[in-house]
Amino acid sequence: MRFVVVSQIEAVEIIAVGTSIRNLTYLQKMYGSGRWRKLKGTAQVRLPNGRVRQVELHWYEAHGIGRKDMRIKCYLD
Repeated sequence: MRFVVVSQIEAVEIIAVGTSIRNLTYLQKMYGSGRWRKLKGTAQVRLPNGRVRQVELHWYEAHGIGRKDMRIKCYLD
């Protein structure tokens, strides 16, 4: 990640679960098998240049493995 999440992630929604995830084989190969979900939410992040911005984040998550491959989808401010 090239950013740091500085607030709690809010308005979390599930986008896809299990075989609906396009990158499921990659996730299982890299991090292990689990009940993978793709989620989205909003939060404030600190960018490498020091600015703090409100963004929409997308990430993958599995029980016992945690959040992986978090990325900024769009800037909200």
